[in-house]
Amino acid sequence: MGHALSTALAAAGVAVRGPLGRGEPCDADAVVLLCVPDREIAAAAGFVAPGRVVGHCSGASTLQPLAPHEAFSLHPLMTVVPHREARFAGAGCAVAGSTPRALAVAESLAGLLHMRAVRVAEADRPLYHAAASAASNFLVTLECAAESLAVRAGVSRELLVPLVQTAVDHWAERGAAALTGPIARGDDQTVARQRAAVAARAPELLPLWDALVERTGALARDASDGAKA
Repeated sequence: MGHALSTALAAAGVAVRGPLGRGEPCDADAVVLLCVPDREIAAAAGFVAPGRVVGHCSGASTLQPLAPHEAFSLHPLMTVVPHREARFAGAGCAVAGSTPRALAVAESLAGLLHMRAVRVAEADRPLYHAAASAASNFLVTLECAAESLAVRAGVSRELLVPLVQTAVDHWAERGAAALTGPIARGDDQTVARQRAAVAARAPELLPLWDALVERTGALARDASDGAKA
């Protein structure tokens, strides 16, 4: 994230120095943005000289690990992977600040990268970050499970991609109303045949399958009840 943000901010016209290592000197009037694991935020902040506005990029952490600095947080709702350009424009961005000036810094940085800043209460940070993990990390886990089933039937990951992309697009437009398939149709016989195939060919995925069937069924029922109301 540090390399991605420094590259993007520099491209937006910000004078960026870094990423720097811990303890390396920086300008007296510099804004310092820490891109380190959550457990390392307090230690990294301890290397920053007093008087600077200091931020972190954690989604789950509050501003407390940055004390006693004037503090802010900037958490792009965007996945960043090595060796690929990060595209921040249009992404959400959770921001917070311990002072009006610190909050303005966070919102300004988000704006420079054309992200949509949203203020998340300190008490809600873990829940917000759980949502982000579910939307990104769990999606990858789920699609890898789908790929594992598909390849055993002779179907490659590439053939699943258009289905996944279309499903995500429909969810973005319609939410739970985008749900399709045998569970949404109430086709219990097909669901039972699917489960039997998973149990026989990929038993390690059966607990995940059962949990998803149960949750999908509840979602389908809620969507149906909402449509009738």
